[in-house]
Amino acid sequence: MRCGDGAPAAGWLLTLLTLAAARGTAVLLQGDGYDGLLIAINPQVPEDQKLLANIKEMITEASFYLFNATQRRVYFQNIKILIPATWKANSYGKPKHDSYEKAEVIVAAPYWKHGDEPYTLQYGECGNMGKYIHFTPNFLVNDYLIDVYGSRGRVFVHERYNNEKPFYNWTKSILNDKYSFIPRCASDLTGIYICEKKSCTEGNCVINQLTGLFKEGCAFIPERTQTAKSSIMYMQSLSSVVEFCNEGNHNREAPNLQNRMCDYRSTWDVIISSMDFNNTLPRTDASLPPPPTFSLLQKRDRVICLVLEVSHSMNGDDRINRLRQAAEFYLLQVVEDNSYVGIVTFNNEGEIRSQLHQIVNKHVRKQLASYLPTAAPSGGTNICVGLQLGFEVKYALLSAGEDGGIIECFSNVINSGSIIHTIALGPSAAKEVEQLAHETGGLACFASDRLDSNDLIDGFSAISTGNGDTFSHSIQACLVTSFNALVSYYKQFSRTVTIDSTVGKDTFFVVTWQTAEPPRITLLDPSGKSYTNKDFEVNTVSQVARLQILGIAEVGEWTYALMNTHLSLQALTMTVTSRAANSNIPAINVKAHVSSDRNEYSRSMVVYAQVSQGLSPILGANVTAIIKPETGDPLILELLDNGAGSDIVKNDGVYSRYIYSFSENGRYNLKVHVQRANKTVRPHPTVPWSHSMYIPGYVENGKIQMNPPRPSVINNEDIQTRVGGFSRTASGGSFIMSAVPTRPHTDVFPPCKIIDFHARTANDVIILSWTASGDDLDQGQGMFDGFSQVFPQVSLKLAEQVFCYGVCPACNLHCSDG
Repeated sequence: MRCGDGAPAAGWLLTLLTLAAARGTAVLLQGDGYDGLLIAINPQVPEDQKLLANIKEMITEASFYLFNATQRRVYFQNIKILIPATWKANSYGKPKHDSYEKAEVIVAAPYWKHGDEPYTLQYGECGNMGKYIHFTPNFLVNDYLIDVYGSRGRVFVHERYNNEKPFYNWTKSILNDKYSFIPRCASDLTGIYICEKKSCTEGNCVINQLTGLFKEGCAFIPERTQTAKSSIMYMQSLSSVVEFCNEGNHNREAPNLQNRMCDYRSTWDVIISSMDFNNTLPRTDASLPPPPTFSLLQKRDRVICLVLEVSHSMNGDDRINRLRQAAEFYLLQVVEDNSYVGIVTFNNEGEIRSQLHQIVNKHVRKQLASYLPTAAPSGGTNICVGLQLGFEVKYALLSAGEDGGIIECFSNVINSGSIIHTIALGPSAAKEVEQLAHETGGLACFASDRLDSNDLIDGFSAISTGNGDTFSHSIQACLVTSFNALVSYYKQFSRTVTIDSTVGKDTFFVVTWQTAEPPRITLLDPSGKSYTNKDFEVNTVSQVARLQILGIAEVGEWTYALMNTHLSLQALTMTVTSRAANSNIPAINVKAHVSSDRNEYSRSMVVYAQVSQGLSPILGANVTAIIKPETGDPLILELLDNGAGSDIVKNDGVYSRYIYSFSENGRYNLKVHVQRANKTVRPHPTVPWSHSMYIPGYVENGKIQMNPPRPSVINNEDIQTRVGGFSRTASGGSFIMSAVPTRPHTDVFPPCKIIDFHARTANDVIILSWTASGDDLDQGQGMFDGFSQVFPQVSLKLAEQVFCYGVCPACNLHCSDG
C-alpha cells in the first residue's frame, strides 16, 4: 500500500494533462478540447501588447503539439487571459469567477533572481495537478531564449529535468562496472560531452573513478538534427522530439521525480491512466483540431458586499457581537483602499444597510462600520434573500446559519458571476454554504462557538482580492487566541510578536474582550516605548480597542500583556495586522490549505502551508497547523519542508504533513502559525520545482554552437541575505469529514513510502541515507524492516542503526558499517 492510503497514481505530470480531473477547477475537457484554461498576468507586469500576442502564439503551438503528443486525443480549445487592472481599459471582457490566485498559468517576474526559466509549482503526489505554471515576461517577449529552452509552445507541454543530477550510473552490480549516462528516455539521442566549466581537467570531461560520474562542469551537447522521437519530458527543444516516453523506451534508471514518485512508470503510462483519458479516444480521421480561441478579460474596480445574517440563529454564544467585531476588523483594517463596499443583512427578509462606498480614507471605513448590525437577532434564515440583494456586486462575503432552502438559488448565484466567500458559524450552519464558495471560486471558512476562538476574525482576514498584488495585501502578523484565550480575574497573558522588515505600514494592534470594560493593556515596542489603554481607541459597544502605529512600525519584537480586570473569566484576544513597508519589496506571506475540502475516513489528507516572499520560498520556518473540529480538542501538527512523507520537494518553502486522526464528523477549521528567528540564509540558487531544461548548445554540421549562458538565478556575487525574524498567521479555510468511526480507530494507515533513499560509496563502504517515515504515514513510531535481507553484506550493528523510534519523522539516518 502506498503512502496516502493507496490512492491510484495518475501521473507526476507538470503539464496540463490532468486539469479537468482536479476537483473545483474551472477547466473542463469538453469532448477532446480543454475549455477554460486561465492565464493571469501579474499587476506588476507593465502593459505590453506583444506579450499578449506571444501568449496566444505559444498556446496555439502548444495545442497542436499536445494533440500529436497524446496521439491525436486532446488539445486546447478556449483560453481565458486575465488582464491586470493596472493596464489601460481596452474593450476587454468582464471576468466572472476568475482570479489571479485561481489561474493555471501566471505571467510574473519573481522577486529573487530565478532567471527566466519556466517552472511548474507542484507539491502534490503523483497525478495531482500543479498549482500553476510560471512564465516571466522576458521569456515570453525575447526570442533569444528560444534557442536556450526551445520554442515556447513546446516548453508549455513539458515537465521536469533534473539539474541536480545531470548524470547517473547504470551498474551491472552494486559495486562494480559503472557507466555514466544522462537521464534521457531515448537511447538513440546523439551528442557529445564537453567541459563547460573550469573545474574540468584540461578542458576534458573526466569520470570520477569512485562515483563513475562525470566531474562537475561536464555537459551533454545534443546534435541539432536527430531521429529520436522522445522524450518531451527530457529535451523538448529538439524538432524530432514529438512523443512522451512509453513502456517500451522509458528509462527506469534515471534519478528523476517521474521515477521516484510514480513507481518507475513511463510518462505515457501515467497520462493514459489519468481521469482525462478514461473516455477519450484518438481521432481516426486525418483532420486537425481548430486553433484555440482567446477571451481577454479585465477586472476594474473591486466591489464587495458583506451579506451578514441577523436571524434567530445568531442568538447565543455572543454571536452577533463577535460578528460585528470581525466585520469591523475587516472594514477598518483588511479591505484594500479604493475598493467599493456595501452591507446587506438578512433573516427571513433582506435589508440593504449601506449602498456602495469607495474606500478612500479612514473616515469612509468608520462610516461603513457604523452600519454593521447591533440589534438583537430575530426571524428565520433565508440566505437566498440576502444574496439576491448582493447580486449587483462582484464579490460577496456570507456569514450563514441554518437554511434548508439555500439550494434553490444555487444556479442564480453561479450565473451571477459573483465570487462567494463563506463563513459557516457554529455546528448548525447550512451544510450547502461551502458548495457556494466552491462553485464560485471563493474561500470557505468555519467558525466555532468556542469563546476562546478567533475563527471569525481569521475568516474575514483571509478574504483578499486574489489579484496577485502582494504589495498591498494586509498581512496578519500574529493571532494568539489559541495560545491563551480564557483569562481569570486579575490574571494576564503576555506574548511577543515580531514585526519584520517586509511589513510595518498600517500596523494595527487590536484587542477584543467580552465584558463592559476593556482589559488592562500594556504594549512595548522594540525600543522600550510603552503603550497603554489611553493610547488605544476604545469602543465599549463593540468591545474592541485598536491602536494604529503611525508611519512604519519599528522592526523587532513587540511585547504585549492583557490583564482581565473583570470579576469573571473571559476570553481576551490580540490581533496584529500590517502591510508591506516598501512598494518594491513584497511582504512575507503565508497561504494554507488542505488537499481536499470534503473527505471520508479512512482516506488521508495533507495540510499545506506555502511560505514565500513574492515567488521566492522562505526556508527554515517553524510552521504549526491547528485543526479544530466543531466540538472537542484541536489537533496540532508541526508542518515540515524536509522532502519526506507528504513533502515531495525539500526546501521549496512548502511545508506539509498528513492528517488522519479525526475525532468526529462535520466541519474542521484550519489555521497556521508561522514563526522564524533571526538567521542568515543564502538565497536558494535554483527554482526547486519542476522546470524546463536549459540547452547549453547544439552540434550542427560537426561544429559546436554554444547558446548564451544560462540566465542567472542569483547575483554573481556570493551574497548572503539577512532575513530577520517574522511571525504570520493564516487561515486555511475549512473542510468536511464524514464516516469517522465512533469506536477507537483501527490501524489502517501504513508507513509512508521512503522517497529519498540514497546510496553512495566511500572507501569501499556503502553509505545509506534516507528520511524515516512513521508508523502511520509520516507520524508515530516507525522502523525500516528487512534491512539485512536487502544488504546482507552490512553488519548487524548497521542493521540496528536503521530502526527509527519515532523521535521525529524529519530525522535523517546516516548509516555505515562501522
